[in-house]
Amino acid sequence: MGQGLYSGKNILITGGTGTIGRQLVERLLQEDPRVIRIFSRDEHKQFEMGIDFQEHSNKLRFLIGDVRDLQRLGRAMEDVDYVFHCAAMKHVPACEYNPFEAVQTNVIGTQNVIQASIEKKIKKVLFVSTDKAISPTNTYGATKLTAERLISATEHHKGAKSTIFSSVRFGNVMSSRGSVIPLFRKQILENRRITLTDPTMLRYMMTPSQAINLILKANGLAMGGEVFVLKMPLINVGELAEVVIENTKEKYGIQGEVLVDVIGLRSGEKRFEELMTDDEAETAYETEDMYIIPQDSKTDYFYKENYNKVLEKPYPDRNKTIQKQELSEWFLKEKMI
Repeated sequence: MGQGLYSGKNILITGGTGTIGRQLVERLLQEDPRVIRIFSRDEHKQFEMGIDFQEHSNKLRFLIGDVRDLQRLGRAMEDVDYVFHCAAMKHVPACEYNPFEAVQTNVIGTQNVIQASIEKKIKKVLFVSTDKAISPTNTYGATKLTAERLISATEHHKGAKSTIFSSVRFGNVMSSRGSVIPLFRKQILENRRITLTDPTMLRYMMTPSQAINLILKANGLAMGGEVFVLKMPLINVGELAEVVIENTKEKYGIQGEVLVDVIGLRSGEKRFEELMTDDEAETAYETEDMYIIPQDSKTDYFYKENYNKVLEKPYPDRNKTIQKQELSEWFLKEKMI
């Protein structure tokens, strides 16, 4: 194994049994870390993950805990080098119906991660955010925006502490738990019909492996306070539904028509998501696969010397969506059906 950033290091992943957490564990194991601690509150998911990763049991430690509990986080971070903060309440309807629960997990939980990381002298903390934090119209987006601001603001008041905090912002991860692809598949298999909010809806989406590669690239670059915005393909949800129907019918040998019920936008949902605000676009830089929004003059100077400024805000362009053929290829490559 090569001597990479994570070789021989201790890593903590909050929300480590979620889709991003699991993919991150799988990818980080290739870097030969000393140990990866998986911190989450679901005992059953930890049990299942322990079976799935049985061959790596010497490298993995499963810790039951909640980011709402500062003391527990502190104990989990003993001797840790890198923290990936993926834990969140992320379902829009659940956050709308239980807004203070979302605040406790997504906002107070993030502040607890910050506090514990500073106390335990963590090298780097990367917070996983969402494009729904831009001009939020729902509780989930508002709590993630607040958490992003907490992470960036820490750079200004951490004093002499050396911990580097940054955020990475991306859209929907295809086939993640609770997302639309597994839901469509379940509906097709059980009822031969799917529910679709709005076929004209556009969403930024990426495959799990794309997301993980860019998370690690962002963490390698991070110098403090930045928000890294991953460049994501734009997908028309109506076309996505057609591809899921075609692939599911083919895989399971389903004959006949699958019906589509259009039910309209849910409370707090947008028809189109954005990657950044107008103000952020004015200060952002870009690489081939991400935008970088620095938060202070020191990091801004570095990025100015090494990268190009964003010339115009990246708006969702409905004429630049991923074609159905390419979507189908993604499904085959990533085994998403």
